[in-house]
Amino acid sequence: MRAPDELRAEVDAYLARLSLAPELGRLEEVVRYALEPGGKRVRPVLCLAVCEAAGGDGERALPAAAALELVHTFSLVHDDLPALDDDDERRGRPTSHVAFGEAAALLAGDALLAEALRLALSYDDPAIARELAGATLGMIGGQYRDVTGDDEDLAEVERLKTGRLLSASVGLGLRVARVPDAEQAPWRAFGDELGLVFQVVDDILDGDGFAERLGAERARRLADSAVARAHARLADVPADASVLRELVDALATRTV
Repeated sequence: MRAPDELRAEVDAYLARLSLAPELGRLEEVVRYALEPGGKRVRPVLCLAVCEAAGGDGERALPAAAALELVHTFSLVHDDLPALDDDDERRGRPTSHVAFGEAAALLAGDALLAEALRLALSYDDPAIARELAGATLGMIGGQYRDVTGDDEDLAEVERLKTGRLLSASVGLGLRVARVPDAEQAPWRAFGDELGLVFQVVDDILDGDGFAERLGAERARRLADSAVARAHARLADVPADASVLRELVDALATRTV
């Protein structure tokens, strides 16, 4: 099995050579700008790592992994817009709408989502596209609840907004590896816990969400308990989960 850094390099290389629809014309520049290296590529790396751990071919999982990153990038491009978070900078450079204008950024986000679905539909298993679409709708629903202040049940908002796409990263890796549905439960339980780890640590770093609601110390305890449960779930997985354990620890201790 390949290490996370190797998987990330593979994802970056695949995205760099990915052919986009010729109909995009000059809009491709805006799409490429949003996709350029700089992100952690957590979701596609997780997808590849799960696929390989489950005995699948990581090369075959690349379109699914890339589709996850395109959906994630679409969400960032739209979240940065003035109508939502109104952010001027991401990853140390101007956001897409600052660099190219709001209309171009909006359309680039649309294109990223459409390209992601096209990649997911390239498989002969329609469940892959259905899972990606369902996770995307959950993410959008969670974001809507967030921006409208409907966040009394913060855990549910975060499960939708962030957790659904991380859970789908596990699910798509399993589907590409052709793991039967009846054998997926421990893997998916791991994905749910990893989604919580990611979001709580993110909130601690940003000082919002769980950190704002619970306080930094209680949020850290929540993250640590989710880390412990994620490792416990991996113990139930009938495979070499060493790379997945490494991913859990890296996400739990990240500082950016």
